[in-house]
Amino acid sequence: MPEILSAKGVTFGYLKEDNELNIVLKNISLSIQEGELVAILGHNGSGKSTIAKHFNAILVPQEGKVTACGIDTKNEEEIYRIRQQVGMVFQNPDNQIVATIVEEDVAFGPENLGIAPAEIRRRVDEALKDVGMYEYKDHAPHQLSGGQKQRIAIAGIIAMRPRCIILDEPTAMLDPKGRREVLTTIRKLNKEHNITVVLITHYMEEAAQCDRVVVMNDGELLFDSTPRDVFSHVQILKEVGLDVPQTTELCHELRRAGINLPDDILTEEECVEALTSLLEGVR
Repeated sequence: MPEILSAKGVTFGYLKEDNELNIVLKNISLSIQEGELVAILGHNGSGKSTIAKHFNAILVPQEGKVTACGIDTKNEEEIYRIRQQVGMVFQNPDNQIVATIVEEDVAFGPENLGIAPAEIRRRVDEALKDVGMYEYKDHAPHQLSGGQKQRIAIAGIIAMRPRCIILDEPTAMLDPKGRREVLTTIRKLNKEHNITVVLITHYMEEAAQCDRVVVMNDGELLFDSTPRDVFSHVQILKEVGLDVPQTTELCHELRRAGINLPDDILTEEECVEALTSLLEGVR
């Protein structure tokens, strides 16, 4: 698969009141391939949102190089083209909804790209169907639930036909139902439309459903592997202030109690199967 996002030796810091730099990215190198569904985890201040903003050219590295769809993000003349291909969805959908009618909001991005009206109509309808919100196209966004608003925000991005979508904690303000709705939408876009997705999240169950998990700690990469491999390092993750999926946590505690279980169990089904096998062996 071709590379779609790349960070090579990236260092970045925010200026503090005393004019010193608070370094939040330390020589980060990370490559994301087209079509991947990648979760980025880390405690507050780990640098996960900062690296996401680099991929969308909201921020540019002070040292090193970032490319998005092959374009150097430091090239100011290409920012518009980067934003066309790499969309970003933020934590609070209210910050991205700009119109008083759902379909008008989804049309906002394509209109700014100068797309023909007939094509905008087609894209808006398709995007709303993709996120399961077509029946709400004439509704007022402020009357929708949090999960529905977030799906409208995602529809507004996919109507611009990006190759990649970066979501910065899109479910942080949602209830469990809203989180499930948004995650289902994200997985559908990735699997059915081959849109590359980078999901910044602090929900371990969401990360466990991704193809790959990147863990950041104090501005550095701690892990970059499959969910099964990353979440097998329960103790290390806890030491850096992160949780693991509940099933993984349960199996970890059972192993500590002397029960012989595999250390890479990730799903409830795998846990049930492993415990059933143990109990049958005891009979």
